[in-house]
Amino acid sequence: MNTHERKVGTVSRGIRCPIIRQGDNLAEIAVNSVLEAAWEEGFELHDRDVVCITESVVARSQGNYARVDDIAADVRAKTGGGTVGVIFPILSRNRFAICLRGMAKGCSKIVLMLSYPSDEVGNSLVSLDQLDEAGINPYSDVLTEARYRELFGVNPHEFTGVDYVAYYRSIIEESGAEAEIIMANRPETILKYTDTVITCDIHTRKRTKRKLAAAGARIVLGMDDILNAPVNGSGHNTLYGLLGSNKATEDTVKLFPNECRPLVLDIQKRLLEATGKHIEVMVYGDGAFKDPQGKIWELADPVVSPAFTDGLIGTPNELKLKYLADNDFSALSGEALKEAISASIKAKDANLKGKMASEGTTPRQLTDLIGSLCDLTSGSGDKGTPIVLVQGYFDNYTSL
Repeated sequence: MNTHERKVGTVSRGIRCPIIRQGDNLAEIAVNSVLEAAWEEGFELHDRDVVCITESVVARSQGNYARVDDIAADVRAKTGGGTVGVIFPILSRNRFAICLRGMAKGCSKIVLMLSYPSDEVGNSLVSLDQLDEAGINPYSDVLTEARYRELFGVNPHEFTGVDYVAYYRSIIEESGAEAEIIMANRPETILKYTDTVITCDIHTRKRTKRKLAAAGARIVLGMDDILNAPVNGSGHNTLYGLLGSNKATEDTVKLFPNECRPLVLDIQKRLLEATGKHIEVMVYGDGAFKDPQGKIWELADPVVSPAFTDGLIGTPNELKLKYLADNDFSALSGEALKEAISASIKAKDANLKGKMASEGTTPRQLTDLIGSLCDLTSGSGDKGTPIVLVQGYFDNYTSL
């Protein structure tokens, strides 16, 4: 037996670091935190390790914040401030409530159109079973707020206990706007109420904008078109605007980090100088996975990773060991099986797309996979590990 054979594969470590504030040198802090952790815990850094930094501390170091009044000013300037349709928002106190407050402060009336039975990421307004029992077709039927209450009553969110219909109405009215709420799933439905629309869906926004424009909408904006440039000195995000923002205080949001490619390159360069190792670096936000209990898809950010070094471009190119063991080498066992599989891995094609031996591997972007691992490692609470070090991710069965 090879005494140097590795017994551990991929390792994900949460790295503690100081609380990050606006103006902090995040590259320096990240590098020092990783190096100190390696020294204290007695592990080594290797080529193709991945240092991952949560988007929240990147945005915080950039000071990328905006006030409700900044959102209101931008909405008023871009819509005219009259009756505005706000469609397909997700149901979230953290992600959307403050944005809605800003939109309402910038308009005289909000016609809020909620998708049903759930929002884009799976937060439920009503169950499919309830729709079946009521004979409602979500693809064609439009429900007023009154009709929704008549059919389904109050349906608090399974995890938060919030009645989002009542909650969003209260936000609009407390912000000084008139509120009308409907439930529908065809974007064009909103044009029966107003020709000025802000579509708040995340991953389907381009299609929604296209359909609204084709149906004759006068003004069509996405959340990515709000605060995509500074307003009264506010933060902004050139690519994503309000998408990916989080509640900071009752009247401010922290925006998705802006232009952070230079940061990951700086960290990579510093790590190379300090260790001699070529280490990949990425910024990550929400992971891309679905909760089987609540049916909630985690990804409320526009992307998992807004910036990463070039070694993280692409998808995995892996053989399925179970397939090889059960098919190509079903007559082998023990050391002979190990040697045959190792030889297959070493000889594998550069691109296994469409090959049966790769069937069942995960055909997703590397940054989505690694970012999901990091999101689960760091959590969203009080772990205090906004940096995650992933080691061995690019190893395979033959790696020593």
